[in-house]
Amino acid sequence: MGSVYAGAGRGSNGHGILGGMSSQVRDMFASIARRYDHGNQVLSMGLHHRWRKSAVRLSGATPGNRVLDCATGTGDLAFEFQRAVGEKGSVIGIDFCAEMIEVAREKASREGLGTRFEEADALRLPYADRSFDVASIAFGIRNVDDPARGLEEMARVVRPGGSVAVLEFGQPGGPLFGPLYRFYSASVLPRVGGWLTGERRAYEYLHRTSSAFPSGTAFLEMMKGTGRFSHVSGRGLTGGIAYVYVGTVGAPVSATAGGGAAS
Repeated sequence: MGSVYAGAGRGSNGHGILGGMSSQVRDMFASIARRYDHGNQVLSMGLHHRWRKSAVRLSGATPGNRVLDCATGTGDLAFEFQRAVGEKGSVIGIDFCAEMIEVAREKASREGLGTRFEEADALRLPYADRSFDVASIAFGIRNVDDPARGLEEMARVVRPGGSVAVLEFGQPGGPLFGPLYRFYSASVLPRVGGWLTGERRAYEYLHRTSSAFPSGTAFLEMMKGTGRFSHVSGRGLTGGIAYVYVGTVGAPVSATAGGGAAS
């Protein structure tokens, strides 16, 4: 979960770390769907809620907006967007894992939220061009077989001037925090995650992919490389454990990167 990654490590070319393993990833998430939220809460010490709120705020979503949340999982980011856009807005959450979608629908019903959930592939979104004001994805872009193409597809369904918001893990740096976090991610997280959910390999996968996936300026370069954004920016959260990246849909112009803690 730390500082800016810009090296030539696995995944830094923007092509999916998974290759053609989507079905295996889907099966893995299906196996932990009912225990996923509890695992997130314990392993992130509740920080994932703050990170999602930051993503919604930085996306620029306003009341009445139309939002598409990709790789929605059990719907937590979609629900944050629903609260931001209000009753006059609309939010659709999509995921390739039916078991996750089932949990998300149950949560929406319990909380009285009108968020819709559909099973769909982030690389082949079943929506017309310019259908949304915001498209988002939280901790899912690294699971897409071709992340750059996934960004392009999200940008396709957003109107010009709208935003694509990505919340994803980083690789913290620093002489103390960096090594401490890497130990937690490699050793503690899989052990505790396996105990909480009964599926240790899901958390070994999380460590393996998040430690290899581009973050900070490297991810901003990936966004710029799509040619779909007029401006891209990134902000580090909680010492770089996570990042929020936001791209404004339009002709390419500029990029900025920033650090700082979650607010």
